Amino acid sequence: MSSFQTRDNTTSGIEQGRGQQRAREQTMQMSTQAHRQSGALPSPEAIDMKRTTLLLDVDGTLLDIAATPGCVVVPEDLRRILPRLLELSGGAVAFVSGRTIESLDRLFTPLTAPAVGGHGAEIRISPQGPKLQWHPAAVSEALRRQLHLLARIDPHVLVEDKPLSIALHYRLAIQQEAFLKKEVAAILSRDPSEEVEILLGKEVIEVKPKRFSKGSAVTELMTHRPFANRTPLFIGDDTTDESVFAILPEFAGLGYSVGRAVAGVQGAFRSPEHVRSWLARVALNSGRAA
Repeated sequence: MSSFQTRDNTTSGIEQGRGQQRAREQTMQMSTQAHRQSGALPSPEAIDMKRTTLLLDVDGTLLDIAATPGCVVVPEDLRRILPRLLELSGGAVAFVSGRTIESLDRLFTPLTAPAVGGHGAEIRISPQGPKLQWHPAAVSEALRRQLHLLARIDPHVLVEDKPLSIALHYRLAIQQEAFLKKEVAAILSRDPSEEVEILLGKEVIEVKPKRFSKGSAVTELMTHRPFANRTPLFIGDDTTDESVFAILPEFAGLGYSVGRAVAGVQGAFRSPEHVRSWLARVALNSGRAA
């Protein structure tokens, strides 16, 4: 090995180490910022559930992230809290999730609640109301086949087929992250006629039509009773929730992130457990005031 090669390898190792150190410092800084922002959370006593629309992301916000979407657990205390919040608000509590509404119903059974599902593909205004697909565009079968083939790179990559989108979960194959992101982008670039976009979440790559988002669905939801003319309060943890944070100023709403600092939000919860604890106190204090 020549001295030039040795120096190149040494330099590369030093740079890699510096990069890893910078990444660790950025992670610590974000965690510190989120912790500091948690002091800006509203007091549960200050939440008037009769004047508030409570909008809740599910995975990573209400529920702890699990190895696969099917492995998440709904804590028993949350099963008691959510119906109480729905009652106290007169029905103005809604899930805002990437999961389909059908999946949310299975997860939280026997509870049914107003919901935005499929990243905005579908809306249910009331617990017993119909499920509405505001934007019936879907991912083509040809694109779905290509993404299924791509997932065969590793048996631990999970494909989640949804009616209007498709997701690749790689939490159990984290070493494939860079490859999957690159290949999904390449697949989409080869057919610009596909009016779809990539959503990058926590160890998941989702491909969905551009026509809808969580933000556009929440905007629609806020025009209907009992949500209209209330202050929306949204809690979300992921980049897929940023379209909701973006529309909140239109309604003088409040946004809170989970586990990370997000520009423009009013504060940050430390974890889903912190969110659940706060919601329990909201339910308790609102119940006393009722």
